[in-house]
Amino acid sequence: MPLTHVAVPRLPVARLEPVIGPGRLENLIEEAARFRERLAGRTVWNINSTAVGGGVAEMLQALVGYVEDLDIDIRWTVLSGEAEFFAVTKRLHNRIHGQPGDGGRLGAPEADHYAEVLAAHAAALSDLVRAGDLVLLHDPQTAGLAAPLVQRGARVVWRCHIGADAQNEFTASAWDFLRPYLARVDGYVFSRQQHVPSWVPRPATWIIPPSIDPFSPKNQDLDARTVLAILTRMGVLAGTGMPASATTFARRDGTRGEVVRPASLAVEELPGPDDRLVVQVSRWDRLKDMVGVLRGFAEHVAPSGHGYLVLAGPAIAGVSDDPEGLAVYEECLAEWRRLPFGIRRRAMLATLPLDDVDENAAMVTALQRQAAVVVQKSLAEGFGLTVAEGMWKGRPVIGSAVGGIQDQIVGDTGVLLPDPTDLADFGKAVRALLDYPETAERMGAAARDYVGDHFVGDIHLLRYAQLFHTLIG
Repeated sequence: MPLTHVAVPRLPVARLEPVIGPGRLENLIEEAARFRERLAGRTVWNINSTAVGGGVAEMLQALVGYVEDLDIDIRWTVLSGEAEFFAVTKRLHNRIHGQPGDGGRLGAPEADHYAEVLAAHAAALSDLVRAGDLVLLHDPQTAGLAAPLVQRGARVVWRCHIGADAQNEFTASAWDFLRPYLARVDGYVFSRQQHVPSWVPRPATWIIPPSIDPFSPKNQDLDARTVLAILTRMGVLAGTGMPASATTFARRDGTRGEVVRPASLAVEELPGPDDRLVVQVSRWDRLKDMVGVLRGFAEHVAPSGHGYLVLAGPAIAGVSDDPEGLAVYEECLAEWRRLPFGIRRRAMLATLPLDDVDENAAMVTALQRQAAVVVQKSLAEGFGLTVAEGMWKGRPVIGSAVGGIQDQIVGDTGVLLPDPTDLADFGKAVRALLDYPETAERMGAAARDYVGDHFVGDIHLLRYAQLFHTLIG
């Protein structure tokens, strides 16, 4: 099986200082110096299943870039697979979230195929990973690599970005499948304590929440003129007369990029620049409940006042490790087509091209910055970085009280929905923020401050440094 090595531009850690302050920056630099000394020629490896189209890939783009600037030898490798392999891993993904997913089997044939694919990758990695290297394996797609890499002499940590706060028959079946592959790892990392299954040894468990990069194309500051120009170029906003040159943004490597590709839309009438947008950006994944967001808006927001809904996700073919994307998008499209015209004209489905990852990210940040309200009405969630991304942009976020969303929306930083299936409650929360913009503005300001204090990359890297110090020990 081929491996893809992802080249990440070096990102200067000094640019974090305006966000984290000189004290936090100095602490990061000093800890990096201690870590380099302890590392003593070892390499840090990250292995996952996609370079684009998900929160893990986005985090690695930032974290790997900052670590390179700290002169630490770090690599990022992406494994490959075909439809059958990713069908099995998506089944595991859903079940770890406590959901049935496609209802398919996780029996001996599935285990044999999973093991066969990962054995081929392990053979390829054996020529790269040396004894003593530190390896971070991300999510169920990589668990089968653990034993061969441990045998190679590497120190291996399995990082699970997903989970359910309550265990059930579905989580049990997923853990029964994965547990044999993970028996020999040196450490386990989860985003929340509640996500740790009972069989994982507590002394080997680390809780490390994810983070955002404030300067990535997805989170960078854009002025109002640029936001409007990008959204017009994408085709999601009625013409504003902005010149094409106004769609520029900063790429990860520091060069200037330009949004040139349109989004693919299901739409009757485009919103104008003065329309108050309700925006959810996520994968086309049933656990993100895009259909529920559409129904809640149609039944409980649109009939009683202004507002326009934008449901945005990646181009269907762009996310290689998610075989359910097309089916979920088609379910959303069918639901949208069933709406009465008067409601349907106030809602849009948008798929964003992934040909250029930075351009895609600039599209997302423009959508969130134009939003009056950002929502993340997930049925289950590992962490949900789109929440922190919306909060960083100073937007009020309405999120479900599931998984790591609860760790981000705290106090007056947003609105938590106790029951994500209660569409009337969802509609009431959206309506309140649309009707009272002063409240929404205060909430957004508190949200941005909270993210800066808790979910920026320096804290994330320091926690990994503590973990690796322990492993090197």
